Amino acid sequence: MLKHLSVTNFRNYLRLEMEFPPGLLVLVGGNAQGKTNLVEALYYLSTFVSFQAESDRQLINFLVAHEPLAVARIVAEYQRGLVEHRLEVRLIVENENRHTAPRLRKEVLLDGAKQKLADVVGHFSAVAFLPQSLRIIEGSPDDRRRFLNLAIGQVRPDYTEALVAYTRALQQRNALLKLLAEKGGEADQLDFWDAEMARSGAKIIHARVQAIHELEKLAAPLHRQLTRGKEGLACLYQPAYDPYPTNSSQYRLPVHVSIDREQLSLSQIQEGFLEALQKHRREDLQRGLTTLGPHRDEVRFFSNGLDLTTYGSRGQGRTAVIALKLAELEWVRSKVGFWPLFLLDEVLAELDPSRRQDLLDRLVFYEQAVLTTAEVGLFEPAFLKKATVWQIENGNVLETATAQEE
Repeated sequence: MLKHLSVTNFRNYLRLEMEFPPGLLVLVGGNAQGKTNLVEALYYLSTFVSFQAESDRQLINFLVAHEPLAVARIVAEYQRGLVEHRLEVRLIVENENRHTAPRLRKEVLLDGAKQKLADVVGHFSAVAFLPQSLRIIEGSPDDRRRFLNLAIGQVRPDYTEALVAYTRALQQRNALLKLLAEKGGEADQLDFWDAEMARSGAKIIHARVQAIHELEKLAAPLHRQLTRGKEGLACLYQPAYDPYPTNSSQYRLPVHVSIDREQLSLSQIQEGFLEALQKHRREDLQRGLTTLGPHRDEVRFFSNGLDLTTYGSRGQGRTAVIALKLAELEWVRSKVGFWPLFLLDEVLAELDPSRRQDLLDRLVFYEQAVLTTAEVGLFEPAFLKKATVWQIENGNVLETATAQEE
């Protein structure tokens, strides 16, 4: 449970100190007052990734960004079970040397000791439901992979390490493929990077197989409740390299048929992936890039046999995302043993009254949730009585209940 937040030079917050109440907190404010920036700071503590900035440099307040030493800090004091912790993130840019481009450095301290990012991801857990969360259904495969990566990374530090290692190996392999395609050379130079990709890629595939299966088990009944028993939800993993054993005499399964890959061991996936990379080597050399691997994975969502990603209505997509986010919340809790902080940024305006009420009714059962809104009228008075209501104005949080009185 989050108890205290300190923010310095982050977005439009030059300085913010605030105590967090348990239960429900509603932050009310107009556009560009800092509501989303505050949610972004909280989620950043969990994943060390911004959900809206292309570069961490953009997170540093513009008034200090060009000073000789520009530093943005986010500090959280929170409790996991019976133990209290202090997590600090520093974004540091040194602008003193005019002859070299300034570079950003990121530092993370847990209970006063510096840590590697991958070792601390998810120590402070949060699940974010944002307007852009609809991209999980409506967006590109990259949006769906990002959803998986951020969720799994919070509960498995080794997953984040595997992603970093895989990305590095993929970049090196692609660079070598391009060099070999342009200038020639021995193709066995790819052996080392094939092995590196197979090792880290197998960990990613194995984790995704488990996570998608577990998330579906949680999301399906939630989705059925949200649709008043009318619709089911299926989450189907379509890996670019499929470790599921098939043979040429088998018919290709329809895209909506689920395949049980859970029994495959990590070593089986690694061996199969390495063999597949070697089989695709000639094609990869011709294209100058790697055509196979988890960087090209896809996840599809089906409701009553309908592919929501392609054919679903916007309302169906919203319902599916609500179910997925509620499932993610319960899934993270089942893995780490504590309720994550639930962050909901301006999402009520995107929902029709029935979906809005369904969501609000569930929030009272969670340990701690932060909601932002520009329209306090979207909330029923009965809900506001159960919540703490504060105002945000120009980067300042006013601990008053004036919005409730309106």
